[in-house]
Amino acid sequence: MDNRFIVSASPHLKDPGKSSSVMWWVCIALAPAAAASAWIFGLRALLLIAVCVGTAVLTEALTQLAFKRPVTVADGSATVTGILLAFTLPPATPIWMCVIGSFAAIFLVKQLFGGLGWNVFNPALAARAILLSSFPVAITTWSAPGWYFQAVDSVGAATAVDAVGTASALGIMKEAAKTGAAASMPYGYMNLLLGTVPGSLGETCKIALLIGAALLIAKGILHWRIPAAYLGTVAVLSLVVGRDPLFDLLSGGLILGAFFMATDYVTSPTTPVGRLIFGAGCGLLTFLIRVYGGFPEGVCYAILLMNCVGPLIENATKPRKFGARKPVKGGAR
Repeated sequence: MDNRFIVSASPHLKDPGKSSSVMWWVCIALAPAAAASAWIFGLRALLLIAVCVGTAVLTEALTQLAFKRPVTVADGSATVTGILLAFTLPPATPIWMCVIGSFAAIFLVKQLFGGLGWNVFNPALAARAILLSSFPVAITTWSAPGWYFQAVDSVGAATAVDAVGTASALGIMKEAAKTGAAASMPYGYMNLLLGTVPGSLGETCKIALLIGAALLIAKGILHWRIPAAYLGTVAVLSLVVGRDPLFDLLSGGLILGAFFMATDYVTSPTTPVGRLIFGAGCGLLTFLIRVYGGFPEGVCYAILLMNCVGPLIENATKPRKFGARKPVKGGAR
């Protein structure tokens, strides 16, 4: 029978190429940040990105063959995971650590849960957390921009969030708030925008990240609610405690996390209100970890923790079906 009809519940619009199209557009949006990382930290940055992507794609293909699933590496999801993982790593990260991280992201966090669409946590961030807990010294050893021009292999340097944490501990920013003067910080706003500061590969150049985010927003791939709630919460809380909101927004991996990590379709809510709650929760946790926690940066753990409650937020904010009655307390119908 040639003319067959598919009977199913709404929505009826189907686009089998949608997921792959979204993933490859995300890759394109991340390209400016990848190019900026090569300009800032040297060609080694591209090597680390290539290793992370290659390992992620190979792990996905081999795992799907072993589990007798369709090989779907052409959809671009493994490529996106590899790029994002590389973006969270310091430029001096050993190659073998990149291999371990990409393997963990795809095999442990994604494929063991069932593959694309079934993972509970963001694979790249979960892998980064695994590497941080396993190799804390290597994953927190930063290199100054342009270190590849020097004779030594790397130069230890403090990131912007490290600097903010130190200044806060010394009371510099609090004193500056009392006098109305700007706190003396080693990095200016222009350094943070251009990315000429120590940090992970893809998090430093905020201009490149914002260009990519603007492209995804224009394409309708990235929704504004999670990033707006995320960044807005951090800015408000930073202002309340007397920190510099703009400095907090531009330091560390906040821009990368808000636009490219927290907005992951699989691990974040899909309802409008749920997205606002999710973003605000990420912002609150990031701020608390940065200011009161043991780590100067809190983006990774904040998003992973909110991934845990993402399904609960989704269910709590799910809109009522058209024509359905609101449940009455006490079991009455």
